[in-house]
Amino acid sequence: MAHIYVVGNTVPEVWERSVVECWEKGDPFRTEYDKPDDPQSKDCTALLVVRDPLRESRIHRAFPGGLDDLEIYRQEVLYGVHDHWVDPDAGKWSYTYHQRLTAYDTGDTLIDQLDFVVGKLADTPHSRRAQAITWKPDIDPDVDDPACLQRMWFRIDGSGRLVLQVSMRSNDAFKAAFMNMFAFTELQKLVAERIAERSGRPVGVGEYTHFANSYHIYGSYFDEFKGFLDTLETREFCDRVWRSDSDIVQQNFEYGRQRLAAEQKNGRD
Repeated sequence: MAHIYVVGNTVPEVWERSVVECWEKGDPFRTEYDKPDDPQSKDCTALLVVRDPLRESRIHRAFPGGLDDLEIYRQEVLYGVHDHWVDPDAGKWSYTYHQRLTAYDTGDTLIDQLDFVVGKLADTPHSRRAQAITWKPDIDPDVDDPACLQRMWFRIDGSGRLVLQVSMRSNDAFKAAFMNMFAFTELQKLVAERIAERSGRPVGVGEYTHFANSYHIYGSYFDEFKGFLDTLETREFCDRVWRSDSDIVQQNFEYGRQRLAAEQKNGRD
């Protein structure tokens, strides 16, 4: 297996460098989603470290998806706006990350693992036990699209900042990883705020580490990815990113919130 290791200051910087390294160094692999004529994917094991995940600019302009979609996904991870879609018996979703992290079903009870993390680190900042898992061995091996996120591990570092390390069994480098990293660092910020509130002491946001067993670029969209590579040749990095507090980003985030409100209203009607 090929391995890549990328360290940088911001989420878009690390994401951009990681997909390029995956393209250049990844091994050819078949996937369980390939069509007969699809090229083999580029695949590697990835360790990505973002030193300052809240530093601007935080958004890469070339991530596949709309800014409104990014806001909806953020709310899905942080607040569970689509947890009600989880109903595998009805042919709907088998999980959301928020549902697994805050209402993990043991068969006997539902466990809010993030609340445990907050309480544990409020009481014992140096604990190594503040983690949350998603994998359900009684469900996930047999579903078509099992959870990619496997584990989140939190700790307060020596400077009083919350560190987050994330483990992914599988990660679509080009079409999913940026949205994952953005939403997970937003969750990191939220958990830091909750620890600070419960402990009565300030808690900053520290380093973010993203580990993927299989970090891959699918052969089915190689042509699209080559278009992304072309933009790296024609635009300076400052023109490939947005500040998350810029007008264009905030307007699109607001559109995402309006989409969610309409969705919820239609669900009630």
